[in-house]
Amino acid sequence: MDNGVKGDRTDVFLVKNWDTEEIRSLYREAGWWKEEWDPAHLCLLISGSLAFAVAVDRESGRAVAMGRAISDGSSDAYIQDMVVKTEYRESGIGRKILTTLISYCQDRGITWIALIAEPGTEQFYMPSGFERMEGYVPMIFANPEKGEKFHADQT
Repeated sequence: MDNGVKGDRTDVFLVKNWDTEEIRSLYREAGWWKEEWDPAHLCLLISGSLAFAVAVDRESGRAVAMGRAISDGSSDAYIQDMVVKTEYRESGIGRKILTTLISYCQDRGITWIALIAEPGTEQFYMPSGFERMEGYVPMIFANPEKGEKFHADQT
């Protein structure tokens, strides 16, 4: 890969709506999309985020990466759904998106910013100021009344 070249031809935008097929494609790229999900819900996901960032290839005009921050807009924020298309990785696009989201939160006085990194991705986030939260365990709600269980391979 031409390290940096693809990243140099992209721009990062904060948006309140975007082509849902492009966003669905990014979720598929990350392995986070279930085909039974209704893509119409992506509009709400985008508009309901405190900040939703897309990296757009200037040549094609298509989204090639994304990330979002969810928050009450006042105290805490969580970075979620960071994904870069495979052919655009290692080019700085992910860092641009992360920096954009952090700056957006900080500009609003939000200083407690967290995320849950997938195993093996910690080294990407640490140079931006993230560190492990020792003594804390991420948890997810699995509705025991419906017999639901969460497995690590489910998203």
